Amino acid sequence: MAVESNPPRTRPSKERGANGRRIRLLSGVVFISPLLAAFAALFLGAYGVTPVQVLHILANAFSGIDSPEAAIVLDIRLPRIILAGLVGMSLSTSGATLQAVLRNPLVDPFILGISAGAAFGCAIAIGFLPGVSLQVMAFAFGGLAVFMACAMARSGGEISRLSLVLSGVIVSALFTALLSIIKFLVDPMKLQSIVYWLMGSFALADWPQVRSAGIGIILGCLPVFLLRWRLNVISMGDEEARTLGVNVSRKRIIFIAAATLAVTSAVAVSGIIGWIGLMVPHLVRMLAGPDHRRLIPLTMAGGAAFMIVADTAARNLTAADVPVGIITALAGAPFFIYLMRRGGAESWGK
Repeated sequence: MAVESNPPRTRPSKERGANGRRIRLLSGVVFISPLLAAFAALFLGAYGVTPVQVLHILANAFSGIDSPEAAIVLDIRLPRIILAGLVGMSLSTSGATLQAVLRNPLVDPFILGISAGAAFGCAIAIGFLPGVSLQVMAFAFGGLAVFMACAMARSGGEISRLSLVLSGVIVSALFTALLSIIKFLVDPMKLQSIVYWLMGSFALADWPQVRSAGIGIILGCLPVFLLRWRLNVISMGDEEARTLGVNVSRKRIIFIAAATLAVTSAVAVSGIIGWIGLMVPHLVRMLAGPDHRRLIPLTMAGGAAFMIVADTAARNLTAADVPVGIITALAGAPFFIYLMRRGGAESWGK
């Protein structure tokens, strides 16, 4: 009877160990997935560059090869792949950050009106201020949108999560209406550029865009990476975080500002690309759990790989360059329906 009432405990321990090894193995695959996706994407494109030529060009990239094939690989495909990875990293990291800060698993980087504000700023630059940097206009109006949302949600010196989400919806609707006015007033030739840009695309990617967007994206993602352990505390709830000595309002502003910088830097070079900030963090949570110390690095890598794969599909599905925003929307809408039916519980770690 004693043996029956005290079953051996080796099996649960072995199961936990096997599960831990599985998570470490899959995490390792996610970490290297951007490199694998980028390397594979170099071989794919509308122009017929053979795999042997691609390898030869990469092996002699610093020797100054002067050929159309080298220009295609090094000056068209490579910067586009790097830019897609940076944008995917920024959108997915911002999504995971805002989901933790707002404690809502069904939000993405655009919930605070960041997307609509940045799009409005870029539309003004494209339509009326051609000499002004898109990055500057995107950050200025994206930051203005966040400031308006936070100001509307502040009550008694505190920012309520629910009020912040509702304020973001209102601000987003406001800037969307203003963007419609811009499209109505702008020159028809510029309107075409604005409409195509709003679909989300990397068709105009080049090295200057990689440099300009990379600076803002890295500056936005770096604080989130360094302070990611505090997201665990904030996601527990305001009262629990305060008992642990965390200034919730201050940290919430820091994380929202970092997410805003990363998202607006991405929007300025790629246009509106949705769903990445919703899908990738949830997929990573299903893989590795809700601990943000592990979730944020994996989300960065997973977002970069996902965007590279989506953009590679967008430029190879047809002879025309399909806007990558269409690809992500086709993948994101069914995923959102799945989360709504499940309530987001299993991927949120509840």
